[in-house]
Order: sequence, then C-alpha cells, then structure tokens
Amino acid sequence: MLPRTAIHILSNGRLFCDKNFAEGYARICHPDMMVGIPLYSDDATVHDYVVQARGAFDETIRGILNLKELRQQVEIRVVLHKQTVPRLQRLAEFICRNLLFVDQVALMGLEITGFTRANLEQLWIDPKNYSAELTEAVRTFTAYRVPVSIYNHQLCTVDRVVWPYCRKSISDWKNEYLETCGGCDVRNECGGFFSTSKQSRHSDYIAPISIVPTSSVAN
Repeated sequence: MLPRTAIHILSNGRLFCDKNFAEGYARICHPDMMVGIPLYSDDATVHDYVVQARGAFDETIRGILNLKELRQQVEIRVVLHKQTVPRLQRLAEFICRNLLFVDQVALMGLEITGFTRANLEQLWIDPKNYSAELTEAVRTFTAYRVPVSIYNHQLCTVDRVVWPYCRKSISDWKNEYLETCGGCDVRNECGGFFSTSKQSRHSDYIAPISIVPTSSVAN
C-alpha cells in the first residue's frame, strides 16, 4: 500500500453530475487525487458530437461544478484536433469565465489509436497549422492565472513563447523520435512522438532546432 501516492483518474466526468456519486468520491479523502475530465468546446453541440453522446456537455459541466464544490482536484483536458481547434480560443475564454477554479488545464496533442485511427481524416490537423490558436489559448489561461500545460507536442511545431508550458508527457514505453530529430539541440526537452503517431501520421514540419549560443550572437 502506498497511501500518499499521487493518483490521476481519467474520467468523462458525467457521473459526477449526480451529487451523491460526487460526495461518495469525495469521502475517499485521498491526500493527492485528481480527476482529468475532457471538455472539447464551449459549444454543447460540438462537445456532444465529439464524444457522441447527447447531453454530455451539460452533465460534464455539472460534474466539474460538483467536484469543485466538494473541494476535489480537477484537471480539464482538451484534445486538439480538427473538431476542437476552431473554437479553442472561445473554449479558453469560457473556462476562464466559468471554471476559473479548476486546478489545471491540459492542451493535448492527438494520440492516433483506437477510434482516432478509424476517424483520422475527420480528426487530424497538423499541429503547426494551429500553433497560433494554441499560443493564444495559453496566453488567455496565463492572463487569468489558470495553470496550463501542453502535452504530446513536438517543440518544432509550436511557438517558442509556449515552450515553458510544454511537458514531456508521453510514457517512456511508447515515446519515440524520428531520425531527423537526432541533430536537434532541444531533443531532450521535447515531448517526442507516440509510437502510433510516428508510424501513421505526424507533422510535416518536423525539423531539428539549432540553439545559437548567446556568446556567438554577441560576437
């Protein structure tokens, strides 16, 4: 038994709209337990379409509100793909206006597995092509002091201004790099690739990054 080990639970959050269920969860009283709940849009119809469940948006929001009323830790997860990117900035503003009390927000790159693989053409968008939207969303969250992290992205596909928010989040056993990454100066800080994405689809803009030493610039 490891009673103080941090626990991160992935959930769609919908059952927590039942106050009794949420209270039962809170009674566990674990010292370091967080629920990661996906929220894909500020528009209920978009969120419900992504999860393929009518009424899911309303249940998810009520679930988050119940958990925070019970002082439970909540992370909002936003998987970035063709269906979610167009309203990313509106979603960031929605969270900052209505869910400012969440513990953190994770902006996540797409893992190509399961149903994602079967619906790839409806979901895939090159991360480089939404880098501006990603940067603007991060700026919104930081302006409102909402802790935000970027998961599952390669540093060469995002603006350097958001590098401090990028995490090496892919588990070691499924994290790989392309051959071209071998000469990259920031490979050790880069999130790399899911092995599934490396084999099937990845950004067309992957390229090694060269960091020019400050002394060289001065000279």
